[in-house]
This record gives sequence, structure tokens and C-alpha cells, in this order.
Amino acid sequence: MSSLVSLYDRLVALATSRWFEGLALLFTRVAFAGIFWRSGRSKVEEGSWLEISDTTYFLFENEYAGVPIPADFAAPMATYAEHTFPILLVLGLATRFSALSLLGMTLVIQFFVYPEAWWAVHILWVAMALVLIARGAGIFSLHHAIAKVRGQ
Repeated sequence: MSSLVSLYDRLVALATSRWFEGLALLFTRVAFAGIFWRSGRSKVEEGSWLEISDTTYFLFENEYAGVPIPADFAAPMATYAEHTFPILLVLGLATRFSALSLLGMTLVIQFFVYPEAWWAVHILWVAMALVLIARGAGIFSLHHAIAKVRGQ
């Protein structure tokens, strides 16, 4: 019995280590970034970097018409955000700000575009954002590397 307790204690120590947390945060950053990156890429003309497609403007004028922001402003804002914040998340720079920004986008989508998607999708996005806001980027990030170089 004591060997099981000892094994359990070792597993808990591993799971609560900085390395394990850093790995979990890295995976969370990449997973959360991937959701928005793919969405952002679907909003631009194929073969271009940031040329917003006519389809995107159409969607914002029609399917996303519930969003209380004019479509000609919302389409580029969403497109640029869905490119910028995922890059920052993957790099581990401005993680809390990026996650908070994408949380805001998630809530706009939830309340104004797809209110039926809470349990199927958006609750997972909110959970990932909240973890990143609460814990930051972790040790596998540029933020951590920069802080280490600066001696913090």
C-alpha cells in the first residue's frame, strides 16, 4: 500500500511541476491559437496574406449581422485580430492580453452570432482563454526567455 502512495505522490509531484505546467500551457496556447488562426485564414483571399475576401464582408453583413459593430469595420478587425493574437499566443508573448482579446471575440460570437454553440464549442474556448489569462504563457515561451535574460 505504501508503494502505491509513493507512486501517487511522485505522479502528483510530476503533474504539478513547472515543466509539466509549461507543457500544458504550451499545448493550450497552440490549441487556442489554432482555432482563431484557421478562422482568420478563412476570411482572406486564397494566396494572399491579409486581403479580406468579398465573402467575409458578405458574411459580416448578413450572417453576422447581429454583431453591434458595422460590418465594414468588424470584418477587418476580426480578420486582423484572428491573425495577430494567435501568433502572439504561439510565441508566448502578450499571452494574457491575447487570450483576453480572443475571449472577448468568443463572447461576441456567443451572444451575437451563434448563441446555440455554448455547450458544443464556446465553453471550451472560454476555458482555454481563462487558463491562459490566469497562468500566462509558462516556461516554454518567449516571455519567459526574455524575463530570464533580463534577470527577472
